[in-house]
Amino acid sequence: MTDPRQPVSREPQQERSRLTRERLLRSTIDALAHDGWSAATVAAVAMRAGVSRGAAQHHFPTREALITAVLEQVFDDMTSTASTTLAALPDDETERVAAAVDRAVAIYTGPQFKAALQVWAAAASDPALRELILPMEDKFARAAHQMTVAALDPDGRYPDSRRIAQVTLDLARGLGLADTLSDDSKRRAQVVATWTAMVSAVLVPPPGPQSLPPGP
Repeated sequence: MTDPRQPVSREPQQERSRLTRERLLRSTIDALAHDGWSAATVAAVAMRAGVSRGAAQHHFPTREALITAVLEQVFDDMTSTASTTLAALPDDETERVAAAVDRAVAIYTGPQFKAALQVWAAAASDPALRELILPMEDKFARAAHQMTVAALDPDGRYPDSRRIAQVTLDLARGLGLADTLSDDSKRRAQVVATWTAMVSAVLVPPPGPQSLPPGP
């Protein structure tokens, strides 16, 4: 029999609270990515997440609090996606370049970027929101660039690798923008293949002559 004098563990309640908060954040990302800025109110997100409005407001009393938390989650997700490139790079140099370019494009064509894009558009006419976004975006941009450089040129052998990494990310961002209104996957695959070939021509050395075995 449980001793009534013992404190009741709050772990299950804390876990439920954590899961509710996570569900609200994911539902907000989904709402922004698929239905736009107007769909990302606390009430609408609560309904989408299957959470009571009171529970949603317990975690996020205002829309500003919700959007702030969502932006932090979005940039954490995008940074995590970028970092997986370094953990799973193939040894072959040509395959490594292709994987690095593919990962950069994946960052900017996923739902997190589509969600962030909706907030960026709203921030264009909202100075307070813009001030909130800029430090997060700058932190992510630096991390994405560092990871892309490390993926393309892990040994630091090529002086142009930093500029190539930046162009790769700019290209990926443009492809992400093109994908917001319609499925751009077919044209995107052609662009990515062309860019990968161009980067490989610069960063992958041609095979040299095989050395002869030593003589007797």
